[in-house]
Amino acid sequence: MPDLALGKHSAESPNSPAIVKSKSFNSIYSVKAFLRSFKQAKLSSLLVATIMATPLFVLALLAMIGDGESFQHIKQTVLADYIINTVLLTFFVAVLVLCIGVPLAWLLANCEFAGKRFFNWALVLPLAMPAYIVAYTYTDLLDYAGPVQVGLRQWFGWTSPQDYWFFEIRSIGGAAVMLALVLYPYVYLMTRASFLEQNANLTQAARMLGASPVKSFFKVSLPLARAAIFAGTALVLMETIADFATVNYFAVSTLTTAVYDTWLGHYDLASAAKLSCLMVLGVLSLLMLEHAQNRNKGTSNDAKSSVLEINYRLTGWKNWAAFSFCGLVLLLAFLIPALQLALYAVNYFDQIWSSELATFAKNSFVIAVITAFVAFSLALLLSHNQRMKSHAWQSGSLKLASTGYAIPGTVLAIGVLIPLTFLDNWVNDLMVYAGYSPLGLVFSGTVFAIICTHLVRFTAIANKSLEASYQKISPSLDMAAKTLGTSERKLMWRIHLPLIKRSGLVAALLIFVESMKELPAALLLRPFDFHTLPTYVFQFASDEQLELASLGAIMIVLVGLVPLIFINRSIDHQ
Repeated sequence: MPDLALGKHSAESPNSPAIVKSKSFNSIYSVKAFLRSFKQAKLSSLLVATIMATPLFVLALLAMIGDGESFQHIKQTVLADYIINTVLLTFFVAVLVLCIGVPLAWLLANCEFAGKRFFNWALVLPLAMPAYIVAYTYTDLLDYAGPVQVGLRQWFGWTSPQDYWFFEIRSIGGAAVMLALVLYPYVYLMTRASFLEQNANLTQAARMLGASPVKSFFKVSLPLARAAIFAGTALVLMETIADFATVNYFAVSTLTTAVYDTWLGHYDLASAAKLSCLMVLGVLSLLMLEHAQNRNKGTSNDAKSSVLEINYRLTGWKNWAAFSFCGLVLLLAFLIPALQLALYAVNYFDQIWSSELATFAKNSFVIAVITAFVAFSLALLLSHNQRMKSHAWQSGSLKLASTGYAIPGTVLAIGVLIPLTFLDNWVNDLMVYAGYSPLGLVFSGTVFAIICTHLVRFTAIANKSLEASYQKISPSLDMAAKTLGTSERKLMWRIHLPLIKRSGLVAALLIFVESMKELPAALLLRPFDFHTLPTYVFQFASDEQLELASLGAIMIVLVGLVPLIFINRSIDHQ
């Protein structure tokens, strides 16, 4: 009897050999499963990040080992001019977007005036208008043979350019104005969001101490929004450095046009890579400055959010001044170019419309949809892996995959073309070795190259958006789901995706809009006789025939309007 009792006790004891062996086996199995899943997640993230960063690595390698015969000549003659023009252009654009975007953000966030609800979303519309289209329309209006100067000469009786002074649109200043008119929404959106998130108690305290609204803006609101202003401006400057069509049309020699001319004009890919590396260094310097600003900003809003709202009700001349300022910006940045394009489209519709235009629109749409879908999927994979297996590998992979957005499209086209050409050669050699006919340019000579360039450049937009959304999801939701036996894959589809779908949709729409407007990649990598809407517009505008490209330009703008309005409404209601 005692033996039986002892045997029963031994069988049920947690320290019995069978139980211990079972626990050890389960523990080992769990550790192995964890390591296997971690390894898979790490490898998938690292693979995606490596593919995304390959163009940058290839570019640096080509710049170091390539001969670059033209580069030495460029360095001794015009390189200084390229750099000076690029620096001046970015400086002028920065000043203009700050003067436009920051006051607009403060007015729309903190003041009540006539038309505020309309301007709240309408001031985002210029983002749908590519800078080169705005440049084309204003050149037609303001050039010497344009209606504005012709009307002035008739009105005042002037007979030659020596009789009067007029702003030269085809200049660095003109290019800066055109770029600022379409890029200021970056600063406006980010700064307005920062103003809306600020604690109203701080501003109320400043008012109680006798500070006027203007003084409280400079002493309280502006310092607290400094990081957002700097981030928006850095984004604008990266877009300015990357611009090709506007500066090329205005004959302003920058590093971007130098890369294009060296590659397609002199067929010197190594020299183009060396010039591209100079642009990359400039962009990376901007990113380092932004990082240093965010790390050492020294201003924060640690107090809990207030139920109060900063709301200055403008009356009299202040009300009309605010309305006029917002209306003038919208008029110059969107309404005038849009109306000019619409006028051209109506007058020349019979010459413009053709089945080819519909084909070009379909090409742009398909490329943009594929880019948005794949970019969102890759960003979801990276963000989910970082969430599930928070490790230096995952964080590093996410950052590595986000480097492409900082690289101009002209530069990325070089970095993408080289590995794809190598891949084409390898596949064709393999086919010949196997006794088959070579396939030709399957990767580098097709739309695949354009999509790859767009993915490398724009996936960072989805990465940033999804990473921020994942940080807002409470870890307790993951723990509860895992307790109920939910796998990581089901956790992503059933828990995470419904919670981040709004931010994900906004990111995908923004990628779609940017892909629809992107010109350099399609211009440099498109197959023979293949056009998208941007290349179609660029072709006619370069030949001074903007009226024939007006309908294509309108299509680009219209396709971008609906997503931008949705994005702006999402910001207002989040």
